[in-house]
Amino acid sequence: MAGSPSRRGGGGGGGGGGKNKAGKAGGVGGPGGAKNAPGSPQVPTQVEAIRAGVDQGVDVEDAMLAMTQHEALMDGVVKIFCTHTEPNFSLPWQRKRQYQSTSTGFVIEKKRILTNAHAVEFHTQVKVKRRGSDTKYVANVLAIGTECDLALLEVEDAEFWKGLPSIQLGPLPRLQDNVVVIGYPIGGDTISVTSGVVSRIEVTSYVHGSSELLGVQIDAAINSGNSGGPSFYGDGTCAGVAFQSLKSDDAENIGYIIPTPIVNHFIQDYEANGRFTGFPTLGIEWQKMESPALREAMGMKHAQKGVLVRRIEPTGSTARSAGKLTPPVDISSGTAVLLEFDGIKIANDGTVPFRSGERIAFSYLVSKKMVGETAKLKLLLGGDEQEASAGKGGGGSKKRAERTVDVTLRCARRVVPPHSSRYMSVSRGPSYLIVAGLVFTVATVPYLKSEYGKEYDYEAPVKLLDRLLHGMADAEDQQLVVLAHVLACPACFGYEEIVNTAVHSFDGKPLRNLKQLRDGVMQSKQKWLTFGLEYQQTIVLSREAAMSNTEEVLTMHAIPSAMSADLMDDANGDAAAAPLDNGTNPASGSGKQPKRARKK
Repeated sequence: MAGSPSRRGGGGGGGGGGKNKAGKAGGVGGPGGAKNAPGSPQVPTQVEAIRAGVDQGVDVEDAMLAMTQHEALMDGVVKIFCTHTEPNFSLPWQRKRQYQSTSTGFVIEKKRILTNAHAVEFHTQVKVKRRGSDTKYVANVLAIGTECDLALLEVEDAEFWKGLPSIQLGPLPRLQDNVVVIGYPIGGDTISVTSGVVSRIEVTSYVHGSSELLGVQIDAAINSGNSGGPSFYGDGTCAGVAFQSLKSDDAENIGYIIPTPIVNHFIQDYEANGRFTGFPTLGIEWQKMESPALREAMGMKHAQKGVLVRRIEPTGSTARSAGKLTPPVDISSGTAVLLEFDGIKIANDGTVPFRSGERIAFSYLVSKKMVGETAKLKLLLGGDEQEASAGKGGGGSKKRAERTVDVTLRCARRVVPPHSSRYMSVSRGPSYLIVAGLVFTVATVPYLKSEYGKEYDYEAPVKLLDRLLHGMADAEDQQLVVLAHVLACPACFGYEEIVNTAVHSFDGKPLRNLKQLRDGVMQSKQKWLTFGLEYQQTIVLSREAAMSNTEEVLTMHAIPSAMSADLMDDANGDAAAAPLDNGTNPASGSGKQPKRARKK
């Protein structure tokens, strides 16, 4: 939102060191840390801390037990070292220079490590180190849940697991619950402990995943490096996973943790499917119905409450399920009202009862479901009575009928994906196609960030942003193909200034995805290759010149292939994609063979 402060991924930090040889706590050091400098304030020993607790009315046995529990829990928190190699979305045949990061993770049951997805994004190597150890162990990434910003790791070396405790997941916290955040934030190399209280529980924007899921706000410090670290209750169970904080001049000490219901959903999804399949959505856009006039115009009774379904995704859960009913239910007219989800009434502001004295956005109920599960929607729809009422020329309220629809839930299919889960490993890069000097790729949020920076939502062309925010896919395989830029060559003379423009058609036929464009170019027998672009722009190339110039462009710019590995695999296995007779066609079976994209 314009003018709103941004949330950034991070983790909790603070200083808290272990004991030194003299038996006193060192500043930020770990075991064996430096002694306090002469004249500096003396840090109390464990015995002094316990005595202080007793003076404040805390039972000595409880104080000692809590201290022992937290010492044991710290052993289950590990430091993660990741080497990242990010694709270059602007030059999709390349990768950016690798970089390293550190973050936090913790051990859970079945010898697995839980951390944040952004901590291992685009990983080429992941290593972990136990508290108090000088040995790093190679870890494998089992699953990445970009939407919920969670990842699962495993370590094959049995030595790593010896004596390592697992941390148990606790229940969803309540307001004002005390929590302790443990991790490895910036400011030092050893483990750090901070504390705070739960200040808010609501559906929150997950910055990394561009999703809206249940989140918990705490007032403990959240700093870079503590990402993936656990937050604990007093009884030693885990309240959630640190993952982001609010950075603003108007806000202080606002951090967020991923609550255990979201963590459990991620783990159960992985265990059931062998991979993360995602959080389902209803596939609708809705509007609040707090206006009495709007409710009356929609034919709602005084006691009825709900939200107006203003748009429906053609490939979404609701559209697919409603279309299979007999007779089919049409909720695409913008007049359907969603009254209930799984028997729970939805208020006019889109909230449902949460806990005693609390309400929450009804999308929370949807996110609790697994992909493939069924939900019951109660809708207020029109019918014969509505048509009769409308036919009487009246401006009165419309008579409506309630209808229950069983919806099989599935993930959202967006025209401009907010993330590129397929690129989390380095085996493949973004999809691209090069025809002469024309570089085509697929619009994604990482691509927009690569082209326009972090402020892409202000700097990118309005038409691309409109597709990002409001675009709905008409087909499962629909993509927004863009002409990223034009590499200079004789065939593309005069088109060099066209950049980042959507491509709508090829040879007069509507374009659905990049694969269709590849097939069209490869199968074309026309003299001219004609590309229809946004703003009624047209690019026309000589087919013969385009094919001959393609190899020259690849050689000049050291590009390994005229198309990405995924398009090349499809072309090699798709008999329908018959190559041109010209031997220089990048996917032709005759003449010079195309170069296979390298794995980097």
